[in-house]
Amino acid sequence: MNDNPASTLVLKTDVAVIGGGTAGLAAERAARKNGASTLLIDPDFNGTTCARVGCMPSKLLIAASREAARIERAGLFGIEVEGVRIDGPAVLRRVRTERDRFARLTREAIARLPKDVAIRARARFEGPGRLLLDDGRKVEARTIVIATGSAPILPEPFAALGAAALTSDTVFDLEDLPRRLAVVGSGAIGLELAQAFAHLGVEVALFDKGARMAKVRCDKVHGALREVMEDDLALHLGVDVTPHASDHGVRLSWRGASEGEALFDKVLVAVGRKPQLGGLDLDKAGLDLDDHGVPRYERTTMRCGESSVFMAGDAAADLPLLHEASHEGAIAGRNAAAFPAPIPVERNTPFAITFTEPVLATIGKAEKEGAVTGSADFSDQGRARVDGLNRGILTLYAAAPDGRLIGADLIAPAGEHLAHMLAWAVQGGLTATQLLNMPFYHPTVEEGLKQALRTICAATPIALPPDQDAGTPAGA
Repeated sequence: MNDNPASTLVLKTDVAVIGGGTAGLAAERAARKNGASTLLIDPDFNGTTCARVGCMPSKLLIAASREAARIERAGLFGIEVEGVRIDGPAVLRRVRTERDRFARLTREAIARLPKDVAIRARARFEGPGRLLLDDGRKVEARTIVIATGSAPILPEPFAALGAAALTSDTVFDLEDLPRRLAVVGSGAIGLELAQAFAHLGVEVALFDKGARMAKVRCDKVHGALREVMEDDLALHLGVDVTPHASDHGVRLSWRGASEGEALFDKVLVAVGRKPQLGGLDLDKAGLDLDDHGVPRYERTTMRCGESSVFMAGDAAADLPLLHEASHEGAIAGRNAAAFPAPIPVERNTPFAITFTEPVLATIGKAEKEGAVTGSADFSDQGRARVDGLNRGILTLYAAAPDGRLIGADLIAPAGEHLAHMLAWAVQGGLTATQLLNMPFYHPTVEEGLKQALRTICAATPIALPPDQDAGTPAGA
């Protein structure tokens, strides 16, 4: 890693990547693989958002909460468990220990980059193809990739609460579980963490000014999600929340679809994340910006207009998910290396998973873009009932006239696996009939798909597969 400003005042390279997170690392890797000289510029190189404050620590907390919920559910199977105690400090110590390991491994991977590729500095544009570093050096690059990531939004009324206000960047540094927690925002982060803390014995209230959680598209799926969340915590949708500092924590008052006031130890603010583009002096790069100050770009190349600048990851404010950030980084890095010859890429089927219990997922296109719809109810599905996890809804969307799958919404047991299956089927252009021709083992949750697939087949001119049993095995 080149940390010595005196080593050279002007650094020249084919591709300069600003940001050492998931997208930036992928962009640098792809550019170098395609024959370009590269620089990777970041002020900290302290690990990716996923490893430090996102995917991994949140899933570690969820893993602990899932174990607690499983033990709580043991009575359903005739197993009585006595004397269960949740050790909050121990739960959070494991979260931090494993989180720090993931972040360390990321930093070690960065340290293995070729000599002088990683530059520890903060960059801003001096002009097209030119960067100024905060250590006094300059960079001249044929192309530049912006992969600066995003940061949690913390509105001023909550920021004024000081340590009583948490974000996804700070919540995992708690030393112990709070007794009462307010979560503001019902997106993926808010839902996951609210339910996880609730399963760990924390008294949780979840607030959102919208009436729809996690932008769920299907009314039936949203209804099932609402039932799940209301079983675990106090849910207040369609309300405006006002925080007040208190000697004993935070007092929240809310008005709208419901009204009330309550005292909480902490408030977790999960109202979204914003691209980290401040301080880049984008006006000097000659880029066309949208109403939010994000450069406009083409998704198939990640190139910003006719410029030599490319976007990638959360900074692009498109689909802030790790697999998308990694893909966008690869697309941007390859195109930056090949500039000015574009290499357009067909983007993958979009899908998002929220790790609630059961799992919530959105795949591909919405119901309004499909001509045929089929649903599956998991409340009496065989394997789900065997495991005591029988709740949830899955809705498939297909195009007429052949029943080709185009999307799905679900909240279901084994939802993360069903979501992958359906994303692959959508991207592969498979029809409901083709999926029904695949083997389904019994008893599995995957069998639950048959109900929705058969509904789609019945609504299309193509009959059910003639060599497949149209009946339902006991418990399927």
